[in-house]
Amino acid sequence: MRARATDARRAAVLGKPIAHSLSPVLHRAAYEEMGLTDWTYDRFEIDEAALPAFVSELGPEWAGLSLTMPLKRAIIPLLDEISETAASVEAVNTVVRTEDGRLVGDNTDIPGMVAALREHGVEQVDSAAILGAGATASSALAALARVCTGEVVAYVRSEARAAEMRQWGERLDVEVRTADWADAERALHAPLVIATTPAGTTDALAAAVPERPATLFDVLYDPWPTSLAARWSMFGGAVVSGLDLLVHQAVLQVEQMTGRVPAPLEAMRKAGERALANR
Repeated sequence: MRARATDARRAAVLGKPIAHSLSPVLHRAAYEEMGLTDWTYDRFEIDEAALPAFVSELGPEWAGLSLTMPLKRAIIPLLDEISETAASVEAVNTVVRTEDGRLVGDNTDIPGMVAALREHGVEQVDSAAILGAGATASSALAALARVCTGEVVAYVRSEARAAEMRQWGERLDVEVRTADWADAERALHAPLVIATTPAGTTDALAAAVPERPATLFDVLYDPWPTSLAARWSMFGGAVVSGLDLLVHQAVLQVEQMTGRVPAPLEAMRKAGERALANR
């Protein structure tokens, strides 16, 4: 599903809102490092209603697209094919235009999560906890299907969310037990904790971090560190950040869109760090 790595190709990230996206920084850094001087990567603020028209007008110069919220599901009917990984969570964050003009969707968030965990020494755990139950939580469950051999406890705020997480668990063949958010402090004792909630949601849990925490994967990257991540590091625990995830999933996107492997992970990471430092 790789695009041709020829001159003057285009790519972009779509979503709404989109001004905050670091994807242009990461992809442009990759192009510079790889010598793809005629490649461009832009951002477009597009909602679900405007997406079909945008996709229908993509010409042969387009190598691919990155999709963020709220388009990861809306893009699916507009594609010729999606990968098994994307189908498993009904979410596409990567579209590649093939040489014959077909649009193929994939999800690099899931293998990106696995790669970020492995970079921090997490190959396998016997149990895990997820904080939250939104769209990112389903991707976290899909990643845990590759990493966790036992039970995953999801801490949620409503029975409706709990039911959704149990359904995702059945679909992804992950043993999921749900628990009330009021008991979320218990999650912090798990071998792996994945926080998928919006900024500020886990701040109240920081005071409950145990003295010898294991690994926290906090999918946020701005502002960073979160109160929970800072406290976790203070007590000597391993922390995987949202920037780690963003870079690893972007590496996979660059490789698919350009057809060149490997993409320059460290150059992309440094570009992301610089951009965040200047915000």
